[in-house]
Amino acid sequence: MRKKRSGRGARLGQHFLTGLWAAKKLAEAIAVLPSETILEIGPGKGALTKELLALAGQATGAHVVAIEKDEALVEQLQKTFAREITDEKLTLVHQDIRDFEPATWNLAPGTYIVAANIPYYITGEIIRKFLTADMQPREMALLVQKEVADRIIARNGKESLLSLSVKAYGAPKIVANVSRGNFSPPPSVDSAILLIENISRSFFADLDEEKFFEVLHTGFGSKRKQLSGNLKKKFGDIALPDVPKNIRAEDVALDQWKKIVQQLF
Repeated sequence: MRKKRSGRGARLGQHFLTGLWAAKKLAEAIAVLPSETILEIGPGKGALTKELLALAGQATGAHVVAIEKDEALVEQLQKTFAREITDEKLTLVHQDIRDFEPATWNLAPGTYIVAANIPYYITGEIIRKFLTADMQPREMALLVQKEVADRIIARNGKESLLSLSVKAYGAPKIVANVSRGNFSPPPSVDSAILLIENISRSFFADLDEEKFFEVLHTGFGSKRKQLSGNLKKKFGDIALPDVPKNIRAEDVALDQWKKIVQQLF
């Protein structure tokens, strides 16, 4: 289980988890159902894999599928978990998670969980990949950069494109903070365990998904401008329902965004 260095998306090194309590804490955050699949992204040396296998063992028929890009680590994992692989408790896949398709593994919506220590530079990409997938997971438990986790839950009370995009599909919360000292070598920032529960498209039952994000991106077009000013560029002068005229996009709640989109379309 490893963490990439932060810094403008560059891959500057690997950071292996030494604080094994964090792996246990992440696994404990997951509620695995019988016959459910736990999809692990980037198992690294297997710290989290071990905890996920123990968790799967408590649910009848549960299974772990681990996706690892690094060939050397795949070979090491094959030796470390040889018995679990033979017993078909663990399936190890040598692949880049960005090329992985849930449907290929018969993972139907709501029948699997994603658990991962995500490299910082692809955090947004991975979260978006699974939240917007046709075959969505039921939950995601992720070890991510603390700053990103704080933005997703809008800890400072200010929403963002990221926080609203996640909340449109599920309910995010921070389970625990994981300091940089729990990795070797330590990264330059702290991490946090983020849990996204109740993932579905129910928010879009009476709302066009594509149009929602079109309005959302337009509304956040210029952070310093008022929401009405940003929307005016594309939609003209409009009277926003239940929204103060001088409000900024970051101060508009998810349900208010739904009303705005429904009014525009």
